[in-house]
Amino acid sequence: MQRAIAAFLLVFGLVAAALANDNYREPDPALTALVDAPLQPTSAVSPDKRWLAAFEYKWVKPLEEVARDELKLAGIRIDPVTFSRSRSTLLESIVLHDLESGEKVTVEGLPEGGRVGSPSWSSDSAHLAFLLEHGGKHTLWLYDVADDAVRQLSDEPLNGVLTSRPYQWLPDGSALLVNLAVNHGKPLPEPGIEAVAPVIQETDPENKAPVRTYQDLLETPADGERFEFLATGRIARVGLDGELTPLGEPGLVSGFDPSPDTRFVLVERIKRPFSYAVPYYRFPVQTDVLDADGERVTTVADLPLAENIPQGFDSVRTGRRNIQWRADAPATLVWVEALDGGDMSTEVEHHDQVYTWAAPFEGEPGELIATERRFAGIQWTNAEPAMLVEWRFSDRKLRVWKFEPDNPDAEPELFDERSYNDAYNDPGNPVTTRSEFGTSVIDIIDGRYVLLAGDGASPEGNIPFLDRHDLSTGETERLWHSEAPYYERVVEVIDDGGDRLLTLREARDEQPNFFLRDRAEDTLTQVSEFPHPHPQMTGISKELITYKRDDGVDLSGTLYLPPGYEEGDGPLPTLMWAYPLEYKDSSVAGQVRESPYEFNQISFWGPLPYLALGYAVFDDPKMPIVGTGDELPNDNFRPQLVASAQAAVDVLVERGVADPERIAIAGHSYGAFMVANLLAHSDLFAAGIARSGAYNRSLTPFGFQGEERDFWEAQNVYATVSPFFHAEKIDEPMLMIHGMEDNNSGTYPMQSERMFDALKGLGGQARLVMLPYESHGYRARASLLHMLWEQQEWLETYLGDSGD
Repeated sequence: MQRAIAAFLLVFGLVAAALANDNYREPDPALTALVDAPLQPTSAVSPDKRWLAAFEYKWVKPLEEVARDELKLAGIRIDPVTFSRSRSTLLESIVLHDLESGEKVTVEGLPEGGRVGSPSWSSDSAHLAFLLEHGGKHTLWLYDVADDAVRQLSDEPLNGVLTSRPYQWLPDGSALLVNLAVNHGKPLPEPGIEAVAPVIQETDPENKAPVRTYQDLLETPADGERFEFLATGRIARVGLDGELTPLGEPGLVSGFDPSPDTRFVLVERIKRPFSYAVPYYRFPVQTDVLDADGERVTTVADLPLAENIPQGFDSVRTGRRNIQWRADAPATLVWVEALDGGDMSTEVEHHDQVYTWAAPFEGEPGELIATERRFAGIQWTNAEPAMLVEWRFSDRKLRVWKFEPDNPDAEPELFDERSYNDAYNDPGNPVTTRSEFGTSVIDIIDGRYVLLAGDGASPEGNIPFLDRHDLSTGETERLWHSEAPYYERVVEVIDDGGDRLLTLREARDEQPNFFLRDRAEDTLTQVSEFPHPHPQMTGISKELITYKRDDGVDLSGTLYLPPGYEEGDGPLPTLMWAYPLEYKDSSVAGQVRESPYEFNQISFWGPLPYLALGYAVFDDPKMPIVGTGDELPNDNFRPQLVASAQAAVDVLVERGVADPERIAIAGHSYGAFMVANLLAHSDLFAAGIARSGAYNRSLTPFGFQGEERDFWEAQNVYATVSPFFHAEKIDEPMLMIHGMEDNNSGTYPMQSERMFDALKGLGGQARLVMLPYESHGYRARASLLHMLWEQQEWLETYLGDSGD
């Protein structure tokens, strides 16, 4: 009845006038307050574990800032004024907490209007370096802990186009390396009409080039000139006295890393020819070792354009890749090379070979270790062994090996083997320390013990822990774990014994704050006092619910009920927000990966704001898509998706909290894809909200999400899972919201525009909202408020308000 009444009102225009208004709108004040609420600061602990630096930041920006000019080149978006990535999140303030005295120090002395980015401690904890955006450029600044003072280390503008952080500390903390923006202040190349020419591409039948759907690629030769102009940098060394020494020649610097003993610099530069088909990180790249004077010592790799990487998530480019320094040695390079042509589907005994090459880089590199699966990385330690990770996408398996890098005759030992989706058996992450060089390494205590900190996923929810693992015997001892009704996790281990811990502690109505926990003395001391971001939203009921799908797969979700709701009050209009994930093992598909004791963080981004309006919210009900045996997950996408949604609806209705006629389904990105599929293939929901989604998988023909097969291998799968191909079956109203400048692979704005056209042409009930200047995640305050208003209006129209 509710649906019929709402449709009647809409047809006769009683709500059409309000919904048709093209201006930015604002939602209920309770929702507006959430957009303006402070965010939890980010943090960084000094290497000596004395100082906790907390950084306040804002995700929400004024519309005029989001609308600033940016150039979309080679797969990235560039601010042509500051020679950096556009839309970067910058910090508003820095506050240091002394973990010994309890003193709090606010860093002052920055220029008015300047904003901080990319903070990083020196290895000796004497300085905190950071970027400052001010006056149209990014420059390098230092905070001196002993003097409690900031200073600009260099006035030279830095280039962050290709490097996420355009500076690096030398491992000993004596100086820094920077990437200078050599073209800053020069006019951007603007080719005239005489430079216009046809854009020509040609296939090579001998080399297949299956590439996924990338955004913001180069399109013309002029784009290539602008990209080269903006991305060109030059490495320089900056002493703590500000003296600057250029190293090497200018180039498209995409990475630079000093050797642990500071004698060399590993520099990666992109070269021409560029590509119209792939992003910059698949362009030709040359990697060199420079000495302290900037002279080239050796070229480690010179890789061609990588348009033809074989299909598959664990396929890689051929040649030397993952080139890095051994963190536990003075100046030894390590890299990996594919033994399978980069194609994981090739049947070979070993897929990768790891090589090592020590200074002075003469003679042939040595073989370190071969991997049976795809190499994923090495963690070095302050004593043997090192830890190597390998993985395989087809069965979602990973293995961690202990091996002795300086004893090639010693057999590697298996440390961990599981599905990387298996959270219940995750042993945790090794606690790190600083090596004799100042690099980060796993801390091996007394030559045999390693501390492991983890989330502690379990059927009862996450229970964070700290363990001590004996590498000699394989035995593990639990030293500490979080206890209800709090959710507490280890941020830093202060001592080798694991007795003194810096933790982040929270409860449902208590915002996260840092605490010092002394296990030996059984004391707990609060370090920070971050304010509650939305005190008006306390008293929310939260419950982790577990249930089963009709095929026996375990499922879970978190049920939130508005403040004041009591058992027996009757069913509420309900908003369900989900995101499907793919698995190859049904036993791990429904694992619980949240805690019922986590802080009720009411973000404007998800569904929880509508608790303020009296709606029930079922957040993250699991929607696992499982492929067992030879079947791949998407072979049975639709029936599994519908069965998961049916189970979620049933458990809410059985509990008496949801009215089956007033449940809406919502999601973002792949969650929007899910929404459209559920509206097309079920009658479980009264309405849907789909944000920034992709609906026609033939527009992403070389794979999407966890699908490796291309369109021509699996045409039936692509057609079956694409809601665009079944738009005629969507008979519930669907609100679609999309950023006009969406840069996410596959979710370009045309996806929502074409889906809306289909529904409009077929007589479906839909509304399309395109947000100017917005990308895949919306940033402007005006956009976010309008998004909340649209969602509020949609829910009230098709579900009614909580008093109905």
